[in-house]
Amino acid sequence: MKASENQLVNAIDAASPAIRLYLLHGPDESGAADYAARLGRALGADAEKIAIEGSSLKSDPGRVVDEARSLALFGGRRWILINNAGEDAIEAAKMLIAEPHVEHPVVLIGPGLRSKGKLVEFAIAQPAAMSFACYVPDGANAERLVVGIAREHGLRPTPAAARRLMSAANGDRAVIAREIEKLALYLDAAADRPRELDDDVIDLLGAELGDAQMSDVVDAALEGRVRDISRELGRFADSGGSAIPLLRQIVRKLMSLAAMRGEVDAGADATATVKKRRLHFREEAGTIRLVQRWRAAEITAAIDRLRRAERALMSAGGAGEILSDVAITETTRAAARAR
Repeated sequence: MKASENQLVNAIDAASPAIRLYLLHGPDESGAADYAARLGRALGADAEKIAIEGSSLKSDPGRVVDEARSLALFGGRRWILINNAGEDAIEAAKMLIAEPHVEHPVVLIGPGLRSKGKLVEFAIAQPAAMSFACYVPDGANAERLVVGIAREHGLRPTPAAARRLMSAANGDRAVIAREIEKLALYLDAAADRPRELDDDVIDLLGAELGDAQMSDVVDAALEGRVRDISRELGRFADSGGSAIPLLRQIVRKLMSLAAMRGEVDAGADATATVKKRRLHFREEAGTIRLVQRWRAAEITAAIDRLRRAERALMSAGGAGEILSDVAITETTRAAARAR
């Protein structure tokens, strides 16, 4: 079925046995990961997570249903998370839905899936599946998102504080949640002891997420400034910045470029395409240059490279934030070659 956000959240929070497949698609990969983690919490602290890379399903589609019907290692609940899934995952989804007995739910995240693609349409047609498109929230939806996350931690943000957190985090739910957790800890807030959150508290803790160092890294990488990228990454690390929000910010910028580049490839003028986005005047000229420089295939490759780095960072036994630096440096070199 095609789910609304309320339907999705209600099913996740109830860990509904009627839903065996959650298909989360669309550009907000951070939001999709947040919904997936929410399901894990709903299943209980002892629930076992089985992570599967989407690219492996083409050669082994039966693995998903095998994991979904298997007993957990210690006999409790488990759930299966499939990252970076493409249309090749449709056979695995069909096998999952056709299986008579499924014990554990599956979350399939496919940022690149098309809403009219076969996998999304298949999930929409199944009563035992939920399909939800994840987009970066804006406007009133963005403010409601911050308020919702804050309430879960016992915080009651003023409208100004909610807008400030959302704007500074560039819509990244994971970054917002991290900062709200920090604010709740400082205020000793919880669901049974709510606290007010205003600009004064944010100022006191220095919770400004959209710092100049992050923007400098993003600009240097996408503009192909190979000589500058090492220095900018060093400045970002010295400022205490975290690799995962940085990777997601670059991916978000690349996805915006991909949409504009698609229009240009279809015959639109690059300048007109950028201008209709009504960007800040200081960003306009630079964005036009980026749209002209980056080709669709190069954007896709860069997004894939950065997402692989993020997943490696989040997995156990990862090589640390050097993975982020390597991926960003490779992206910078790709941009330089595209000049």
